[in-house]
Amino acid sequence: MFDETKIYVKAGDGGNGCVSFRREKFVPLGGPNGGKGGKGGDVSLVVDPHLNTLIFFRKHVHFRAGRGEHGRGKDQTGAAGADYLVPVPPGTVVRDAETGELLGDLTRPEQRLLVAAGGRGGRGNASFATPTNQAPRFAENGEPGQERWLKLELKLIADVGVVGVPNAGKSTLLSVVTAARPKIADYPFTTLEPNLGVALVDGRDFVMADLPGLIEGAHTGAGLGHQFLRHVERTRLLIHLLNGASPDPLGDWQAINQELELFNPLLAQKPQVVALNKLDLPEARAIWPQVERALKARGQEAFAISAVTGEGVTPLMRRVAERLAGLPEPETGEEEVVVFRPAPDEKAFTVEREGDAWRVRGVRIERAAAMTNWDYYEAAARFQRILEALGVSQALVTAGVKDGDTVRIGTTELVWGEQGIED
Repeated sequence: MFDETKIYVKAGDGGNGCVSFRREKFVPLGGPNGGKGGKGGDVSLVVDPHLNTLIFFRKHVHFRAGRGEHGRGKDQTGAAGADYLVPVPPGTVVRDAETGELLGDLTRPEQRLLVAAGGRGGRGNASFATPTNQAPRFAENGEPGQERWLKLELKLIADVGVVGVPNAGKSTLLSVVTAARPKIADYPFTTLEPNLGVALVDGRDFVMADLPGLIEGAHTGAGLGHQFLRHVERTRLLIHLLNGASPDPLGDWQAINQELELFNPLLAQKPQVVALNKLDLPEARAIWPQVERALKARGQEAFAISAVTGEGVTPLMRRVAERLAGLPEPETGEEEVVVFRPAPDEKAFTVEREGDAWRVRGVRIERAAAMTNWDYYEAAARFQRILEALGVSQALVTAGVKDGDTVRIGTTELVWGEQGIED
């Protein structure tokens, strides 16, 4: 099925800052004029109303935005990296693949969700000039862009969902009342992914979806259970199609309603129009009076149709259109709440033993390590001052760091010496 997938997104790294000095014929001692690096590009998901599955991601998994250009002399800032827009169909639910936390629910055309922010550009040496150091000979590297794995889930946005046991004739009905051409065959689970079509009834149009068949235990994931039930949540009205060739159509109807309620009690409350299909078969026509009486006794309106011959289909669709017209407009709000967490304390850090080395974790210290250009002595000295200012040096000493020990900060690996960190 193409309604659930994982993708990797990587925002662009920021461009490196530049080390440069003003050099002109009559300005022999020009000051620093190295420019900043450009910001890395962002990765965002954007809703494309022309898409209705996640099949695009079957062969496209990795998405990377452009890197910011490096700064140049004459205080020239590098160009920002190109953003990357990843198209997704309406109804896409986005989660962090590692934590499962909801990041967004994309339902509106052109709606965007930033999923990976580009890194900021490194500062050039002009940014580090001070009254006591008027000619700094170092610059920052660009900040790495964010990267993560995402889990995408598709919940179809359809007005009407056609539900029923496998081989009830859902795809056949959709092909008759819309221009959709789903795969149709006389065996269970022909439909392995939902199909969409637009039905036009007496001048009114609405979106219909035939959905993979349900079996008992679907709420626990049996068969195509979870994949199916996820799509039912978005529909406004259900056509519950009964298989007229089944030995117990009423038992099928009750079993499927139970699965809907077990998965999500709100699904059982969705309005239904029930139809017994395959009236072209003698056994279906014989059992219809009994089915009609039993459903009416339960307060459930019922129709008898043959999707193959078209018998009874028009009255059914007119009733569906009438019921839809009387229902409130669907809410596009998220069914789950996106958690907005306060920004972490960037100065906070932790120190812990990691095998035969020490690991320092923290937003600001890891960013400083990544942006330090270790080719410049002044840059390494500045990083040492940052360690001391944040209290990392003292924390390492307290933890028991010794001369010659390896200290890892982000992807940077350094050695502890008598004067602290050594490159």
